[in-house]
Formats: sequence, C-alpha cells, structure tokens
Amino acid sequence: MALLEDDEVRAALGGLDGWEMEGGEIVREVRFEGFRAAIAFVVRVAFEAEAADHHPDIDIRWARVRLALSTHSQGGITMGDIEMARTIDALVP
Repeated sequence: MALLEDDEVRAALGGLDGWEMEGGEIVREVRFEGFRAAIAFVVRVAFEAEAADHHPDIDIRWARVRLALSTHSQGGITMGDIEMARTIDALVP
C-alpha cells in the first residue's frame, strides 16, 4: 500500500470519529466505564486486527484505551490504517 499524503489523511479523518494525525500515525482515545469494558473492547479490536493482519499499537490505562495506527512496513499512514480505523470505530459502544 502506498503512503498517503498529509492532506489525504486529513480528508479521510473527516469521516472517522475521534481520530487525529500525530506525526506518522493516526490516533484515537476511547474512554469506558471501567477496566472490564476497556479490556473487552481491546479483545474485540484484537480479533478484527488479526483477521485483517493489520495491528494497532494499543495502550490501556484502566478505563482508557489509546489506539495508534501506521503501516510500519511503509513508514507511515496508508489506506490500510484508515480502513482499520473504520473497523475500530464500528466496535466502539
């Protein structure tokens, strides 16, 4: 997959919920009512990411989950990251 230009990333983020561009990745933080809900969400993300063979970096802080996507093999953001962000958005309760 080809790297996206910054303006292409910004345009794609307009159709996503809560994602922002930070350097060479897109990030989103999701808050939950507690640790169990956060972990359940991460498990759902993990199954989808494994099926797509496109894995986000995930940081869990009790009831807060931070996700970061970039295509490491390409050194930046590709349509694969945008597509995985859409998949993740669909999992947010």
